[in-house]
Amino acid sequence: MILNELQMDNRQLHEKLERTQFGDIVGSCPSMQEVYRTIAKIAPTDVSVLITGETGTGKEMIARELHNRSTRSGGPFIAINMGAIPETLLESELFGHVKGAFTGAVASREGRFQAADGGTLFLDEIGDLPMTLQVKLLRAIQERTVTRVGDTRPEKCDIRILAATHRDLTKDVADGRFREDLYYRINVVNLHLPPLRNRGDDILVIAKYLLQKFRAEFSSPVVDFSPDAAEVLRKYAWPGNVREMENRIKRAIVLADRSTLSAADLGVDPDAWVPIKPLAQAREDFTRQYIFQVLEKNNGNRTSAARDLGVDPRTIFRYLENKGDDESSS
Repeated sequence: MILNELQMDNRQLHEKLERTQFGDIVGSCPSMQEVYRTIAKIAPTDVSVLITGETGTGKEMIARELHNRSTRSGGPFIAINMGAIPETLLESELFGHVKGAFTGAVASREGRFQAADGGTLFLDEIGDLPMTLQVKLLRAIQERTVTRVGDTRPEKCDIRILAATHRDLTKDVADGRFREDLYYRINVVNLHLPPLRNRGDDILVIAKYLLQKFRAEFSSPVVDFSPDAAEVLRKYAWPGNVREMENRIKRAIVLADRSTLSAADLGVDPDAWVPIKPLAQAREDFTRQYIFQVLEKNNGNRTSAARDLGVDPRTIFRYLENKGDDESSS
C-alpha cells in the first residue's frame, strides 16, 4: 500500500514538473513565465543578452537554455567568470596568448573567444571586469576579432555574447565604474531573474525536484519533506537563492537516515524565516510606513502630507495616535 502511494506521488510530481519545466529550468511563476516567453523570442537570434539577478538565481542555466534553443546549439558553450580570475591573467584567458608573451607562457594558447568560435560565449559576472579590459572587450565584440597577448595578428571569432551580473550596472555606469558603450553593447535584451523568495509555489516545486535528483544520485531513502520542512522552505528568505537550496537539500539527503527530511535536517535558523502576515495587516503596515515617509518629506506638516496623499488630515492624525500608542506600550 505504501509503495503504491509513493509511486503515485512520484507520478504526480513528474507530471507537475513536466508542466512547470522550460527545458532544464524548473518553475512556472508569472515572472519566470515572462522570462521563458522572452527566451523563446530571442534564442534563435544573435542579439546580445544581459542576464541580471541576485547571486544563485540560475543565470548560467538561463544562458545555457538560450544557447540550446539557438541556431548555435551545435557549437560550443564557453563560460568564463570574470570575478574568479586575477586581473593579470584575465586578458590572456579571454583572448589567448602566444609563446613567450609573459613569464610562464611556455606555449601558445587560445582564449575563451577562440574556444567559443561558432557557438556562445557566456561572460559571467561581467560587472567585475576591470576598466582596463572593458575597452578591449568592447572592441572584440564590435569587430568580432581578437588579438592574443604578445601578438599583433587579429583572429576572427564568430560568437554570440551572453553576459550576466548580480550588480546594478546602470549605477556602475553612472558612477564611472562601467563603460556606458559596453553596457549598451551587451544589453540589447535584458533578462531579470527574480530571487527565490519571490517565486511563490515554485519554491516547493524546485525543492521537490532537487530532492528527487539527489535521492537518485545518492541512493537515499528520503522520499519527501515533513510538514515543518515544507513550512521552512516556504518561509525562509533564501539569501543564497537556488544555489543555497541545492546545497542544503543535498547535505540533508547525504546525512539522512529517515524517509522524510525535517526542518532541522535543512539547518535553517527559525529567526531567518520571512514572516507571512495576513493581507489586511500587511496593507495596514505599508500604509502606516508610507504615511510617515510622506510626513517626513513635509517636515511633519499634517495638512501638507494629507494633501499630497489625497486623504483627510484626520487620517494622518489617526496613524500618529496609533504610533503613540505603539511606542507607549513598548
